[in-house]
Amino acid sequence: MSNENCYCMKTLESSIEIPIRFSETDAMGVIWHGNYLKFFEDGREHFGIKYNMKYLDFYEKGFYTPIVKTDINYKSSVYYGQKIKVRVILIYCASSKIIFKYEVINITTGEIAATGSTTQIFLRVEERILELNKPPFYIEWEKKQAWKKIT
Repeated sequence: MSNENCYCMKTLESSIEIPIRFSETDAMGVIWHGNYLKFFEDGREHFGIKYNMKYLDFYEKGFYTPIVKTDINYKSSVYYGQKIKVRVILIYCASSKIIFKYEVINITTGEIAATGSTTQIFLRVEERILELNKPPFYIEWEKKQAWKKIT
């Protein structure tokens, strides 16, 4: 039986390890919930370096990529002095948006601390208007990637 007509998701993945600093915790010594967005951003920046598509590259091509949707699900606590791994997965999208999924893993305990996602759009720097089609430079970048297919 052929799988060619089955739904297939394409992804790219990276991860970064981050030690938890005192300033990232609350009075209980637990990561303050708002810092997970910062960890997601750290993961996206690392992803951009790994796949040669950094934030400044978008800007230099005339685009901002603001986040228009965020989702975070907290699963378990992470404490000061522990270390996390932020796993970042770019989901290929046919429309003009960038969707990342995240998994924050407490390296010390092996538990999943949080999961989440962000959706970004393309906004032209000059006019500050929404780009309804993927910019050509982004399409070219996508074509060069070794996407992992998940069925």
